[in-house]
Amino acid sequence: MTDRATTAIAGDEPAFAELTQRHRRELHVHCYRMLASFDEAEDAVQETFLRAWRSRASFDAGTMFRAWLYRIATNVCLDVLRVRSRHLTAMRTFAEIPWLQPYPDQLLDEVAPTEDEPDAVVVERETIELAFLAAMQVLPPRQRAALIARDVLGWPASETATLLETSVAATNSALQRARATMGEHLPAKRSEWSAGSPSDEERELLKRFIDAHERYDAPAAIAISAQDLRITMPPFPYLFEGIDVIGPLLDGALREGEWRLLGTWANRMPTAASYLRKAGDTEFRAFKFDVLRIERGLVAEITTFGPELFGVFGLPAILEDRAPGG
Repeated sequence: MTDRATTAIAGDEPAFAELTQRHRRELHVHCYRMLASFDEAEDAVQETFLRAWRSRASFDAGTMFRAWLYRIATNVCLDVLRVRSRHLTAMRTFAEIPWLQPYPDQLLDEVAPTEDEPDAVVVERETIELAFLAAMQVLPPRQRAALIARDVLGWPASETATLLETSVAATNSALQRARATMGEHLPAKRSEWSAGSPSDEERELLKRFIDAHERYDAPAAIAISAQDLRITMPPFPYLFEGIDVIGPLLDGALREGEWRLLGTWANRMPTAASYLRKAGDTEFRAFKFDVLRIERGLVAEITTFGPELFGVFGLPAILEDRAPGG
């Protein structure tokens, strides 16, 4: 343990705050994977740091400080899940997960190995996309934690057992059950989805999606959509499936007022941030996010979220007027 860490554990509050803040983003992502809610993950990280400060005297100098924080954060999440009592036994669509929220890519990019934090794991699409998070919600909490530690963070069984305060055998058993359940709930064609990094195809489809909406061109939006397009809108239980159903709804939505959209990325997926100026209003106001899943060159799924996290994405609540496509 470094001299700075020793000072922090001894009770130097500024030093302790500096030490914990180094791990804030990766702990936030960890809690987000556990809880599937950006806001709840933020609360969980705050509670983690509070518990860590209060229990600093119990820190074992032979333990990695990062692993110690992960153990506290995991226990915080397990407590949250116990109180919420919202373990799903099955999941067909995101409409069944009202607490699901998006995560901005620019914050995910903060999690990367550095000289100070060489063990940080880059956040890949396969472990943060909405389908993965949704499937995770079917797992019992401790299986969820075991899967994240072993298959996402790459921790060995012994460290995972320490994290969960259980035996290696129990950890391996939980991991096996978690993997089996995830295999049942992750989409069968997931391997055919877009690659892990943003592709030119995704960028082009996002551009066309934005252009169609700003020009109120429902046929153009339908042309880039799969016939079995699915739309969900957490936290609402709405589910729309099939272009025949969605087409008329889309046409009506585009006529609600004037639209302006900005391209962004959430959960490593192309995302459109929409602003609406309704009749009689003078401002384009933050309205919604549309997170797009691309499959075989078409928009296969749209997950729509409200505007509550626009600020977290670095987006304004009011968008300056501009010409469509500007």
